[in-house]
Amino acid sequence: MNKNLNPLNWTKKQQIIGGAVAIVLIGGVTTGVVNHANHQAKERKIEALKNKKIKLCKVRAEKARNLEKTNEADSKKLLDIAEKTPTDKSIKLAEDSILKVKNAEVKKVFDNQVVGIKNRVKLENEAKTAVSNYQKDAMNQNKYKMAQQAISKLTSSYSKGLKDSLNEQLATSKKQSDDAIKAQQGKSASDSKAKTVDTNKQQSGSTEATNGNSNNANVASNTQSTANNDVASGSNSYGGGSQNNYSQDGSNTSQNNTNSGSSNQGQGNSGQNNSNTNTNTGGNGSNTNNNGSNGGNNNNNQPQTRYVGWVSVDGVRRYSQTFNTLGEAQSYVDATVNSAEVINLGFEHSIRYGVEPA
Repeated sequence: MNKNLNPLNWTKKQQIIGGAVAIVLIGGVTTGVVNHANHQAKERKIEALKNKKIKLCKVRAEKARNLEKTNEADSKKLLDIAEKTPTDKSIKLAEDSILKVKNAEVKKVFDNQVVGIKNRVKLENEAKTAVSNYQKDAMNQNKYKMAQQAISKLTSSYSKGLKDSLNEQLATSKKQSDDAIKAQQGKSASDSKAKTVDTNKQQSGSTEATNGNSNNANVASNTQSTANNDVASGSNSYGGGSQNNYSQDGSNTSQNNTNSGSSNQGQGNSGQNNSNTNTNTGGNGSNTNNNGSNGGNNNNNQPQTRYVGWVSVDGVRRYSQTFNTLGEAQSYVDATVNSAEVINLGFEHSIRYGVEPA
C-alpha cells in the first residue's frame, strides 16, 4: 500500500485538506439524501391530494346522479297527477319539475307527455261543448253528428270515464228528441184525422141544409103555382064576355102574378129565388103559367180563424208558429215545451206557453 494514501502518514496540512474534502463529501451525500427524501415526501403529498380530489369528484357525481333520479321521479309523479287530473295547476307543476331534469332523453319524453295531456284536454273540452250544444237544440241532427264525432276522438285511456258519460248524455237527449218527434207526429196525425172527420161532417151538414132549402123552395114554388093557377081559373069565368060588357073578341087579362120566394141562408148558402107568373087572356080563356124559376146556390165562405202556438223564455217569445187549426197549434206547443232544449232552458229561465187566435 502506498504510504501516501494512509492518512496517518499525511502532514498536518494534508490532514486539514483531507478533512475538508471529507466534510465536503459527507455534506454532499447528506444533501443528496435530504433532497431525495424531500422529493419523495412531495410526491406522496401530491398523490394524496390527487386521491382526495378524485374521491371528492366521485362523491359529487354520486350526489348529482341521486339528484337526477330524484328530479326524474318527482316529474314522473307530477305527470301522473296531471294525467289523472289535468288542471292548469297540475300541468304547470309538472312542467316546472321537468325543467330540473338534466338528462336530455328523459326530458324529451316528459315534454312529449305534457303535450299529449294538453291535446287530450283540448279534445275533452271540445266534446263537452259539442254535447252541450246538442242538448240545447236536440232537434238539430247536424249538432248530433258533431257531438258523435267529437266523442269518437277521445281515444286516451284517461278519457274513458268522460267518454262513457258523454255518450250516455248524448243517448238520453237523442231519445228525448225522438220521443218528442213521435209525439208531435202522432198528435199531427190525430189532429189531421179529426179535422177530416169534422170537415166531412160540415160538408154533410151543408149538403143536408142545401137539400132542405131546395125542397122548401120547391114546395113554396109549387104552392104558389097552385094558388096562381086557382086565380087564373077564376079569371076564366069571364070567358064569352057574357058577364062583362066586352065583346067576345075582347081580351081580358085576369091575373099577372109574380111571386118572389123568400131568401134562406144557412151553412153559407143563400135561399132559393122563385118567380111564378100566371097570365089569362079572355075570350077562349087561354092560361099561361110560369113556375119554378129557381136560382142556383150561392156559397158565401166565412173567413177562417188561424191560431198561433207560442213559447216564451223570460217573457220573450222565442218560438211561435201559425196554424190553420187549434189542434195543430196546441200540438206544436206541446212538442216544443217537451223538447230537450226548452227543458234545459227551464232550469235557469222562466218558460211560458199558450195558443191564441192569429
